[in-house]
Amino acid sequence: MTRKKDSAGRLQFTLIALVFFGPLILATGMYFTGASFQPAGRTNNGDLLQPVIPIADELPDSSLLDNIGGRWLLLYSNNGACEDACDRALYILRQLRLTLGNDRDRLGRVLLRVASAPDTVIPGENYAGTIILTDDALSEWLQAKKPVAAASGGYFLIDPLGNLVMYFSPEIDPSAMVEDIEHLLELSRIG
Repeated sequence: MTRKKDSAGRLQFTLIALVFFGPLILATGMYFTGASFQPAGRTNNGDLLQPVIPIADELPDSSLLDNIGGRWLLLYSNNGACEDACDRALYILRQLRLTLGNDRDRLGRVLLRVASAPDTVIPGENYAGTIILTDDALSEWLQAKKPVAAASGGYFLIDPLGNLVMYFSPEIDPSAMVEDIEHLLELSRIG
């Protein structure tokens, strides 16, 4: 009878010790071997720009920096003629912001125009609050920072600290952008 109690006590002691020391042993092994349990797939729909690029370091005189105001910015940039594509982008920027619900004030909208391209886009009262900039240097710089295979024009996400964080191609489904932005806003402690 005492043998059964002794073996049951040892089993309980071993299980308790494993619960306590098991994670410690696993973490130590992972540290020294370099092993990790990172998922193989990616969860974002846009292109994460790595390393994160501080705009102020490369374009300290950019008018964009004056418009950040402690919030995230979604900027649409197009180097070509800004006609139908910009009309669609303005609509997407507005709808995307409205879709964010209570977080909509955390996201600003920016339409970046190029001074040399003819454009017929005149935002009406439906687009009040959209920041419209004409900055050729910023436009060229952004085009150089987007992924090489990406089409001309696209959406850039800028964090409240003025860092270029993510790029969305112009063909992306707006609901995919919303998903990424909601995820970032949920995780972000700034803006």
